[in-house]
Amino acid sequence: MLALAATAACGRRPDVGAVIVSVIGGTPDLAARDRADLSPPDRLLTDSLAEGLVRFDASGQIEPGIAERWIVTDNGMSYIFRLRRAQWADGAPVRAAEVVALLRRQIASGSGNPLTPYLSAITGIVEMTPEVIEVELSRPRPDLLKLFAQPEMAVVRARPRAGAGPFRRRDLGDGAILLTPAPDPDRDPDEDGPAPEDNVRLRGERAATAILRFVERSSDMVTGGTLSDWPIVQAAGTGPANIRIDPAAGLAGLAVARRTGFLADPADRAALAQALDRADIGNSVSSDWAMRETILPEQLDSASAPALPAWSLVPPDQRVAAAQARVAAWRATNGVPRVTVALPGGPGGTLLWGRIARDLFAIGVRPVRVPLDAADADLVWIDRVAPYDSARWYLAEACVACSDVARAAIEAARLAPTLDDRARAIAAADAAMAADVAFIPFARPFRWSLVALRLRQWQGNARAWHPLNRLRADTN
Repeated sequence: MLALAATAACGRRPDVGAVIVSVIGGTPDLAARDRADLSPPDRLLTDSLAEGLVRFDASGQIEPGIAERWIVTDNGMSYIFRLRRAQWADGAPVRAAEVVALLRRQIASGSGNPLTPYLSAITGIVEMTPEVIEVELSRPRPDLLKLFAQPEMAVVRARPRAGAGPFRRRDLGDGAILLTPAPDPDRDPDEDGPAPEDNVRLRGERAATAILRFVERSSDMVTGGTLSDWPIVQAAGTGPANIRIDPAAGLAGLAVARRTGFLADPADRAALAQALDRADIGNSVSSDWAMRETILPEQLDSASAPALPAWSLVPPDQRVAAAQARVAAWRATNGVPRVTVALPGGPGGTLLWGRIARDLFAIGVRPVRVPLDAADADLVWIDRVAPYDSARWYLAEACVACSDVARAAIEAARLAPTLDDRARAIAAADAAMAADVAFIPFARPFRWSLVALRLRQWQGNARAWHPLNRLRADTN
């Protein structure tokens, strides 16, 4: 008792009992057949109750899922997976035929799965034996496993809806879900079974409630944090040692959604891009928020380094004046340009809006804030973590209303028969996007968590993904 009191006094939760986790959002649900737009709570629960052929570990690297091992053959055109001795939630064995049928449904064009556009190189998924599956490709895709590790590719039975993941669920009366380790068919009967500390108590809730629960030391982790709710963390007095920010790879910026009015000309779009003070915007949020002026964070699988837009070559101290001159020329014949900007809600969205509005007003543009789902938005905030490390993903996601030239180059990259051809097409698409100013890049996605010190295996990673069975150092 004295030891527990001392632990609580220094702001730490004792390392006993189930791990208590809040994920920001609504009540978690296991992915249904239609995988469109899974919320963060849905993704986390699906990853816990089900898994794909592979999954992500604590560091965002690939580890076995329902496949215990795999090989890549035929110059990257064939992936062969051997299934482990997995069981569905009802104890029935997982067999290749059922997995194949479920995977085929998930990648079908009408499935609604957001990863389907990036899996078009798959020509077949076939059962070789009851324990072996082959995925056949028309074009090599070195990052295929990272796509297969996403919760959107978890294998979930429809009736009853269940998976073969690391946990089984029990709904509690207080809105929480108790996750207990799934039985291990290979465990020695003489070995000790899971301990209470291996359980996870999961709930989805509003950011303010989740943060308060953590500050009061009633939970061990808050996950799913974005820019929208970051100011609440700053105001809550959370201990610095508990605040973790992921080095997330992905897109954060404004996509051009309508190419009309002031936004019809790339030079006018460039005026908006160069007017934004990214350093000030980043510092207003966090010194850990890395800003950038290119769509691609690095070369990745492109044949060239990230394309620099022409406006980024203007010296920073001359950018506002150049943008003001461009807007003044428009105003002389068309009046004050009005631009609607769709931004996320929450105090973080308001903070972002304040900086963007200030910079656009300063060059003579009248900005109007609208919700993210507004149909009349000229610019739309895009904030997405990359599921895998291909430049084509960045360009395709940024191309909301890009030029025909850029769109054709992105499509050429998708269909390229070799990796060299793909790299050249990606470079061409990147250059076309930069010249077109169809996307105004800001930074990498901002993702935060609150983590108790008992969760020693938590690691920040590029996928900003933290599986619930990989939080404690002694968790299996």
